[in-house]
Amino acid sequence: EANRIPALNYASHNMITVPLCGKRPALMLSTGIYMRCPHYSTAPLVAITDEPDALYRKISVLVKGHDKAVLDSYEYFATLAAKELNITVNKVYEPVKKIDRMTLLKSVHIFKKHRVQYEMRTYYRCIELKHLTGSSANVYLEYIQRNLPEGVAMEVTKTLIEKLPEHIKEPIWRIHSSENEGKADS
Repeated sequence: EANRIPALNYASHNMITVPLCGKRPALMLSTGIYMRCPHYSTAPLVAITDEPDALYRKISVLVKGHDKAVLDSYEYFATLAAKELNITVNKVYEPVKKIDRMTLLKSVHIFKKHRVQYEMRTYYRCIELKHLTGSSANVYLEYIQRNLPEGVAMEVTKTLIEKLPEHIKEPIWRIHSSENEGKADS
């Protein structure tokens, strides 16, 4: 309280105070929000590295849930977000739904003829994206995962494009034929 100096008093309920931050003052509203303090700086949001970005040939997003209308709405949202980020949507399809049925007795102890049947339906929706960089894939996947509706699960499969290793670049038959020629000469 000794560090706070009342600056402007417009009304008794709206006081702006100036707490001392080191040697420089920083404005603080009556709500407790600091306006500016040079000593509390944050790290930059973008990190620049010399490391090359990962390239993905295909990313498959499989979404599953029990309500078909929710999956329809989420498919529209995910494809619209991909269009806004200039991500190529290869295809969107609906795999066959899975139905689990359980037949139980109505009564616990008697009446074996009287049964009840419960059914759980799981609907699937698959969105395939192609030719993505690692940074755009991370941004897109984080965005659609944060907006995933209740009762919906997501499974992501990434197909990464990698450089061929040095020992695989030359065909094996060329290596073996050159070794056989060297043995035949001696």
